[in-house]
Amino acid sequence: MTAAEPMAIAFNEGKAEAFADRLVNALNEGALCLMTSIGHRTGLFDTMAKLPPSTSDAIAERARLNERYVREWLGTMTTSGVVEHNQEDQTYSLPEEHASFLTRDATPENIAVFAQYIPLLGTVEDDIVHCFKEGGGVPYSRYTRFHEVMAEDSGQTVLSSLIEHIIPLLPNYEQKLEQGIRVLDVGCGSGRAMNLLAKKYPNSEFVGIDLSIEAINRAAREAREKGLNNIKFIAKDLTRFDEDANSEQFDLVTTFDAVHDQAKPLAVLKGIFRSLKADGVYLMQDIHGSSHVHNNSDHPIGPLLYTISCMHCMTVSLAQGGDGLGAMWGQEKAKELLTEAGFGNIQIHQLDHDFQNDYYIIQK
Repeated sequence: MTAAEPMAIAFNEGKAEAFADRLVNALNEGALCLMTSIGHRTGLFDTMAKLPPSTSDAIAERARLNERYVREWLGTMTTSGVVEHNQEDQTYSLPEEHASFLTRDATPENIAVFAQYIPLLGTVEDDIVHCFKEGGGVPYSRYTRFHEVMAEDSGQTVLSSLIEHIIPLLPNYEQKLEQGIRVLDVGCGSGRAMNLLAKKYPNSEFVGIDLSIEAINRAAREAREKGLNNIKFIAKDLTRFDEDANSEQFDLVTTFDAVHDQAKPLAVLKGIFRSLKADGVYLMQDIHGSSHVHNNSDHPIGPLLYTISCMHCMTVSLAQGGDGLGAMWGQEKAKELLTEAGFGNIQIHQLDHDFQNDYYIIQK
């Protein structure tokens, strides 16, 4: 062998077999995600959690579902180890330890909520493949259940912690909210966070803005149902928010998982800076992670977050001719853009029970 010839590397059979095993496991786990989503949406987990060991007929009857489909679903749940099966009396049971992560009563620990992202993203796979070849993006309108799933996600991560854990991160803002201040939520989605705060703090005034008319209508409907008179929701394109935001109108501005999928995130942040009073505070909740992929190798849900980013957050921004920042923009890029927007005081917090999110407390 001459010096110019590359050294031959022996094929590692053990490494290959281990990787093949991992891929087979991924196929099983992917299938389990689909069926977990169905179990959540149909209420099967909630039903089984309240039943003693029961036959497929009894489970289907209690859940008011078709027995044949329930029985096949139970096949997935049994072979994956989620449900326990007694072959002698042909009964199925959901262990209490498993129910504690699969039912609506388990909120905010209900992981079944997040399983919905897998089938949801699968509906736009053809569109994403087209984008890989031609560029561009997939618009919000192609995601049939996005706002419904995102509202549940928000209920798990933000709503359950908002009053008790998140608001206390803000300096003296519990008292200020009780006395009465003006609050703006940018990219409010279905408005569940603002509606919760509006009900808790009736002396304060709340405004939510979002691009999606569907989300705004959902938010306004919830506000009416709750009889809230201190909140309004506005459908608004935020692409030029840096130019048309009202100057120093708000004591508190919030964004919940919203900045990274904007068409022009820097313009949004500049608009927030402009909207905020000189002594106001900007609360930004966003995905915990680094801007550098090598720093995310040990992230507990790194593959899931990059997939959601590719198949939703990044592409909806690109569909608007935007920057395509993506969900995994990370702390480094976030601090860079916040500084460029004019902010000078940036603190990052994490909650003990929430490994998924960072909470930025930002001032001018």
